[in-house]
Amino acid sequence: MSATNPVFEKFEGVIARARAGAQRPGEGTHTFIQVGSATCEHAAGSLAVYDELRKHIAASGRTDIVLRKTGCTGRCSREPIVGIFAPNHIPVKYERVDRDIVHKIFTSHVLNGEPVLQHVLDGPFEKLARHEILFCANERCCPTYSIDWPEVFSRKLAEAGMAADEVRFSEVACLGACQHKVEGIYSHILLLPENILYFVRGEKDVESIVREHILGGRVVEALRVSEELLWRRFFDVYGDVAFFSKQNRIALRNCGVVDPESIEEYLNYMGFAALAKVLARGEPDFVVNEITRSRLRGRGGGGFPTGAKWAHAIKNPETERFIICNADEGDPGAFMDRSMLESDPFSVLEGMLIAGYAIGASRGFYYVRAEYPLAIKRVQHAIDTSRQWGLLGKDILGSGFDFDLEIRLGAGAFVCGEETALIHSIEGERGQPRIRPPFPTERGLWGKPTVINNVETLANVPAIINYGADWFSRIGSDKSGGTKVFALAGKVRHTGLVEVPMGTTLREVVNDIGGGVAAGKKLKAIQTGGPAGGCIPEKWMDTPIDFDTLTQAGSIMGSGGMIVLDEDTCMVDIAKFFITFSQDESCGKCTPCREGTTRMLEILERITSGSGTLEDLEKLERLARLVKRSSLCGLGKAAPNPVLSTLTHYRDEYEAHVIEKRCPARKCTALVRYEINPEKCTGCTACARKCPVACISGIRREPHVIDQDRCIKCGACFEVCRFGAVDRT
Repeated sequence: MSATNPVFEKFEGVIARARAGAQRPGEGTHTFIQVGSATCEHAAGSLAVYDELRKHIAASGRTDIVLRKTGCTGRCSREPIVGIFAPNHIPVKYERVDRDIVHKIFTSHVLNGEPVLQHVLDGPFEKLARHEILFCANERCCPTYSIDWPEVFSRKLAEAGMAADEVRFSEVACLGACQHKVEGIYSHILLLPENILYFVRGEKDVESIVREHILGGRVVEALRVSEELLWRRFFDVYGDVAFFSKQNRIALRNCGVVDPESIEEYLNYMGFAALAKVLARGEPDFVVNEITRSRLRGRGGGGFPTGAKWAHAIKNPETERFIICNADEGDPGAFMDRSMLESDPFSVLEGMLIAGYAIGASRGFYYVRAEYPLAIKRVQHAIDTSRQWGLLGKDILGSGFDFDLEIRLGAGAFVCGEETALIHSIEGERGQPRIRPPFPTERGLWGKPTVINNVETLANVPAIINYGADWFSRIGSDKSGGTKVFALAGKVRHTGLVEVPMGTTLREVVNDIGGGVAAGKKLKAIQTGGPAGGCIPEKWMDTPIDFDTLTQAGSIMGSGGMIVLDEDTCMVDIAKFFITFSQDESCGKCTPCREGTTRMLEILERITSGSGTLEDLEKLERLARLVKRSSLCGLGKAAPNPVLSTLTHYRDEYEAHVIEKRCPARKCTALVRYEINPEKCTGCTACARKCPVACISGIRREPHVIDQDRCIKCGACFEVCRFGAVDRT
């Protein structure tokens, strides 16, 4: 493609305009204060934090301090998160910031250069290093990572007389330098705060970096990697935090980095570069081939190859075609799509533009659930702003390509995540699935060929075009290219959004990124795939994360829910919880799902109430397999997964419920018994005073007794006893 291509010429004008209107944190002489701004951050109090910082800046009279909003980083348990970016200093992030902490941060750090170490993210720290070196640990990029580069740097720094606490070392999953090739033994490092990426081949290179850069303050140009790399921008800010450094962020690459309402910032981070490349090339087939070669599979649950879906739509002789972004995220506890739409809406929009160009569509729709008001607001802002900049609408970048977008709201029906039900909803009909074939790519919205991809799938598209299909496919597993985003929740130390390469094991996600099971408990199972997913036992923790491997384990990938269950979890109760959701959300169109989930729930309620029998277990399993085999849509077919997987891996717990009338985890209220141990009871009367039904009797300083006929098994006595005298069995 010629540099004089008219599309590139117009795009260069757009880029020049963006550069004049935005500056990256860490560049220039200004101090940037960054505050998380997304639904979860707002719920934690970030709006009040932002307002307090605004007041402090105004009162200081300083004009060199820039206050900006950014999207959600995904570190849910530590929000609100505030970042301070001072020139020539390591970025400092603070966790759980409130108004009082704002005052400390501003007066100590912003005005006087003294970080508040007790509030640093993942701190506290005794001292912050002057430099940080991030080492790439990805064997795909650095096949000779057997060399202990941190040890080499430590030795060379010591030989140069530098104190050990002046430089901090961190290992990151990948710096994104896969395409940068160097002869011989090499690896890549990122040196902060200057944000310089180097390649190192041996001790001489290390000596040069230590002598010239760390001690002398001069960039070693001969070793510098100048390319704009995908993950580098994220690691510039968050690479020192273990929760982030172990991830590979593609779909989430801009979340927590850019202002989601600034098209200038998005453009400054290679925004719309993929669109310009595609339009300048003028070959829709090239786009489809790249997506096919990348092995990108749909991230919405089914895992259908994205390139094959696009190619199927192109084959249709009908020339009017549509693109739909499925943002109807209905899984309990899932917030991947919401986070991306709130934190990086332009990336999804660019993905839709490229997809529309590839299949010959001129119109697209976001289908977003109405419960996501901030996501809707930011998507609409992205649409309006892109139109104003000539990146959406008629004759985009002078290419002759016309494409426009609009938002349609969903009313919260879980079944509308299914493609045909979603189409019916957009058309104004009741959201119910229909029999397929014909598939939407044959006859979809208003009878026209329609491609439906979810938010995460579309967010990956610009990165694939920018960095190539081969790069993306190398990151993933043999059958699935790229990464997957998960909402890590449950009994794990660090909850939040996690993005890892396909093929990463469950153990790596839970232990290395999530920090292991909370409160020192033992891991019991991992539930993936939302309410239609299954429970994978602890003994299968080394299962690689992929569509096929999770299916073989009795679960599904789904849209990306991942719930960690500890030893105190009742697996029968978990199955009942998810079946309750599926039964309530069933659209009712097909009998197997409508009646089958209802009957399964009735059986599970009998089991957890103590009236179940062994025959119920046989009925439950037979019914679950029938529903899975005969339901109309994918949601009904997957609904029995929680039941079947728990029956397979935890049948002993089911049998304890029906044979011994006992809940091993002591979670099923009807099967729990509270008794007072007379040898431990001191007669303090605390339990009797707390009991809501007055079923505990006894005199002061004498052992008390629980009337089992009146006990409602609320557990208040167990919780209030300070002497461990109440036994729960």
